[in-house]
Amino acid sequence: MRDEFVDDLRDAPPPDPVAALRLIERQRAEAIRRFSPDPRLYHWPWGLAWLIVFGLFFLRYGPGGRTFVAMPDWLPLAVLAVAMIAVTVFTAVTSSRTYSQISGESARRGAWYGYAWFVGFAGLFATLARVTPALPPDLRTLAWSAAPVALTGVLYLAGGAVWLDRNLFVLGAWISGSNIVGVVAGPGWHSLVTALAGGGGMLVTGWLLHRAAVRATRGHEPDGVGASG
Repeated sequence: MRDEFVDDLRDAPPPDPVAALRLIERQRAEAIRRFSPDPRLYHWPWGLAWLIVFGLFFLRYGPGGRTFVAMPDWLPLAVLAVAMIAVTVFTAVTSSRTYSQISGESARRGAWYGYAWFVGFAGLFATLARVTPALPPDLRTLAWSAAPVALTGVLYLAGGAVWLDRNLFVLGAWISGSNIVGVVAGPGWHSLVTALAGGGGMLVTGWLLHRAAVRATRGHEPDGVGASG
């Protein structure tokens, strides 16, 4: 009987309204931590991949056909294909796992958005592999560089539109704008612009969004409630 009485006391709601509010905020903060995707998992892998991949493109295929670092012709393209496939799969799996804990429309949006990355890049690489052999070498390199960046920008824009996420939409617009600037500048320069503005922009965005998420979570902590009350 004593154990049952103790269990009943533990399950009972807090008698103090302030304590009850703190409990609610603690549970809310925990829910935010569990169900909000970490922005670093979405932006940092892409940022690092672009810094490495397009840095290699710039060093091997510089402006005006200049080679800054001697390396096999196939190396930048091989690293591009492997990196893009790996990061795309990682993004799809991360998105699916994050939203698998949530039911309803949000879960379907998250899962389908992850699948869109994988399917979109699979179709893009199949098209590039079939079409680019007919292009001159400089335009072939530019196509392999610019097309994945263009698709990434569009997917970020679509994600921002689906979730009404201004940060995601702005990042998609930034990537798309830098890609256009790079394409207009021409082969060689596109790789440099994409590595610095695209890759660096995603690294900075992931860091800023993570800091904002941490601050938002701390704002729901019980201490914050007690201080404001």
